[in-house]
Amino acid sequence: RALRIAWSNTEGQYPEEIPKGHSRLYVADLDYSSGAPRLANKKQVAQSDSLDCRIEAQDFYDNETKLIYTCYRPGDKAEVMGLDLKTGLTTNFSQSSGTYNEPEGIFPDGQHTLVEADRQGNGAGSRYVDIWKLKLDGSGRNFERLTHFTDYEGYKSSNPVVSTDGKMMAFQVAMTKDEAGVGYGILLYHFEKKR
Repeated sequence: RALRIAWSNTEGQYPEEIPKGHSRLYVADLDYSSGAPRLANKKQVAQSDSLDCRIEAQDFYDNETKLIYTCYRPGDKAEVMGLDLKTGLTTNFSQSSGTYNEPEGIFPDGQHTLVEADRQGNGAGSRYVDIWKLKLDGSGRNFERLTHFTDYEGYKSSNPVVSTDGKMMAFQVAMTKDEAGVGYGILLYHFEKKR
């Protein structure tokens, strides 16, 4: 809805500026007024000073006033976090430090996100994820499992994105041996219409 981006930096990108183990979250507007794109209104909106929560930007929601991001925890765990860009208030939406929960896309209603998660009982981390739908109410209890690829040895599903009308998602099928981002095809998942 707006020409705005969010991103994260760590010492891996800027070792001379960011201390080891720290991560920073930024927001900026894209400005095309001079004919070439440039970043305007760049602002650091969050920072983690510990490897206990390595942050990564994901998506805006609630009319671009809030930002969903991942807090990567030690032991291949992760949490779904939300940041109110006006107040600075942070909310832990997944409420599950013992599992892997990486948000991937916001539904048009702004009330749900897609999550790569190992919540299906294996707790084995990012290589054993299926796709779940999480209600952004802060309780961490309203997860709905959407895919079941990890029910079959060696498989996982990942990298989902929901369509702008909320009627379907695209995602990839992958193998548990693969690094993040590797896939073997894009699949479409049609959400059932509720009557």
